[in-house]
Amino acid sequence: MRSKKAPDPNIAIGLNRQSTELLMLRAELELQLTTWSLVFPRAGIFSPCRHLRQRMEAFTVPDSRPQPAVQLTPCPLTPRGPAAPYGTSITSAKIQVNGVHLHYQQTGEGSHAVLLLPGMLGSGQTDFGPQLKSMNKQLFTIVAWDPRGYGKSIPPSRDFPPDFFERDAKDAVDLMQALKFKKFSLLGWSDGGITALIAAAKYPTLIHKLVVWGANASVTQEDVRIYNGIRDVSKWSEKVKKPLEEMYGHKYFAKTCEAWVDGISRFAEKSDGNICQQLLPDIKCPTFIIHGEKDPLVPQAHAEYIHKHIKGSRLLLMPEGKHNLHLRFAEDFNRQVEDFLH
Repeated sequence: MRSKKAPDPNIAIGLNRQSTELLMLRAELELQLTTWSLVFPRAGIFSPCRHLRQRMEAFTVPDSRPQPAVQLTPCPLTPRGPAAPYGTSITSAKIQVNGVHLHYQQTGEGSHAVLLLPGMLGSGQTDFGPQLKSMNKQLFTIVAWDPRGYGKSIPPSRDFPPDFFERDAKDAVDLMQALKFKKFSLLGWSDGGITALIAAAKYPTLIHKLVVWGANASVTQEDVRIYNGIRDVSKWSEKVKKPLEEMYGHKYFAKTCEAWVDGISRFAEKSDGNICQQLLPDIKCPTFIIHGEKDPLVPQAHAEYIHKHIKGSRLLLMPEGKHNLHLRFAEDFNRQVEDFLH
């Protein structure tokens, strides 16, 4: 009768040690998941939690009984190949600029700094989710700011003096300099596009490249009619209205929208409706103008005017694009912009 072989104690000790190491690795990942779940409570565009859960599943603790034929290889924490979509986190902070505390988000590790400028009532959080998530973070360092009175840059409350676009342009440039970026590109949407045009004209040595969409350099009587059509926020679609009401509360949202309509409509009182037409020839950096042919808020003539008066600029018309083309067609938009910037 064959005697039963005693288990090798060295194997048992080695397996127990590996089990302990795996438990420690899993505990570490669980702590990260708990932290990220608090920072990113929604499983939306900013949530890395799903990716982390998938990595946690790789760390299973083996049976502690002796099984010499099984070789345990813990999953490495550092992924190989291309960087994962959430390989670079999105930081959020405030910094004092021109007497106010401006909120901004930042992501990416690239040498090319890019500032995203939002539209009316906009912020980095509400206006640029797909860009913060998906633009190339190896090539670019991406900053999205909340202009004074918008987003989390409150106080102060938002107001619209005659020079509010110039004020925003100075704030934006000074913010990037406070963050120690010596030169940077601008991506401006709608009002942010107007701000970007002014900044590129007034601070040419600081601006590398310029992309604008949904922007205008003047205000016509037709524009005023369009603006008055959105004065009453109760008539906005729920999809557009809801995130802004969540951010501001209904009262501030409604009051600020009415003030914006009044503020921008005053430009139409000038004979030429000028906002920044005279500055366009001063823009010397490479400029890319994008326009949605179905934009209900900004007629195509505005994009064509900007293109005509910025020497060497490029104009792209998107047949199905509306005012929020960078959100609706985010993948195509990001690709076009990255190709231009790179």
